[in-house]
Amino acid sequence: MPVFSTLRIDPDPVNPRVARLLLDRPDRLNAIGEETPRELRAAVEWANAEPEIHVIVVEGAGKGFCGGYDLAFYGQGQIDHPCQQERDPWDPLEDYAFMRRNTDDFMSLWRSPKPTIAKVHGAAVAGGSDIALCCDLLLMAEDARIGYMPTRVWGCPTTAMWTFRLGPTRAKQLMFTGDTIDGLTAKEWGLANDAVPLDRLEARTRQLADRIAAVPRNHLAMHKMVVNQVMLTMGLEQTQNLATLFDGITRHNPEGLWFRRYAQAEGFKAAIAWRDGGQPIPEGDEARALARELEARRKG
Repeated sequence: MPVFSTLRIDPDPVNPRVARLLLDRPDRLNAIGEETPRELRAAVEWANAEPEIHVIVVEGAGKGFCGGYDLAFYGQGQIDHPCQQERDPWDPLEDYAFMRRNTDDFMSLWRSPKPTIAKVHGAAVAGGSDIALCCDLLLMAEDARIGYMPTRVWGCPTTAMWTFRLGPTRAKQLMFTGDTIDGLTAKEWGLANDAVPLDRLEARTRQLADRIAAVPRNHLAMHKMVVNQVMLTMGLEQTQNLATLFDGITRHNPEGLWFRRYAQAEGFKAAIAWRDGGQPIPEGDEARALARELEARRKG
C-alpha cells in the first residue's frame, strides 16, 4: 500500500473492489495541509492503477470529514507561503498557479475513471466541501454539515462545484451567506444522494459502493465520462479558472488582509467567530486601517 502523511488508502477488507480513502489528521479535523492535495491525487491514481478496484470511498477520521484548509497554518501563521503571499506587490499569477494546482488535485476525484463516493459525517466545510463535491456521489449523516463559510471573507470555492451540483439559485444563497446546511437539507436540495442517521452511514455507504462495484470498470468509466462531458460543455473548467483567480483576490484585497491580520493578532478561532457570527465585516478604507493597526501591534 502507498504511504502518505495526511491520508491513507486501502482496499476494503470486506469487498476488495472498493478502495477506502481516509483523510487522516483527526487531531486537526482532517484540515488540508500543504501535502494533502498532492497526496489525494496520488491516492486516486494508485486506486485507478489497481485492476481489482472499481469504486473509491472518501471519508474522514475522527469527528468529521474535513474542516477545510488548516487556518492555524494558513490563517494565523506568521510565515510567507505561496497560497498567502506577504510579499509586496502580490503576484496574482503565482498565487493562481499554486491554487490551480490544488484545485486540479482535488478534481482528480472527479476525473477518476472509477466512481468516487464522499461519505460525510461531522463537517465538510470550506476546502473540505471542495473535496466532498469533487466526488461523484455524496452520502451524509443527517446531522453532518456542509458549506463554504469563507465566502463571507477570505475565500472563493476554487472548484466552483456548488453551482454545478445545486443550480444557481441555491448556490447563490450559500455563497452570499456563507451558511452551512445539514445532511437532510442537502438531500432535499439534491446536493446529497442520501442522508441517514450517523449510525447507519457506514452501512448505507457500503450498500451503494458494493452495488456500483459489481458493474464492469469500463461501463462505469464510460457513463461517468458522458455525465462529466455535460459539465465540461457547460463551462466547468472556465468557471474554475475564474473562481481560482477570485480566491486569490479575496485573500489579498483589503477585507482579506484585515481577516488575516486579525487571525494573526487574535487567533484563527476569534477570526472565524467574527466571520461566521453575522456582524458586519470591515471593508474598504476601514479594513485597510484596521489591518495596518493589527500589523503594527503584531510587530510590536
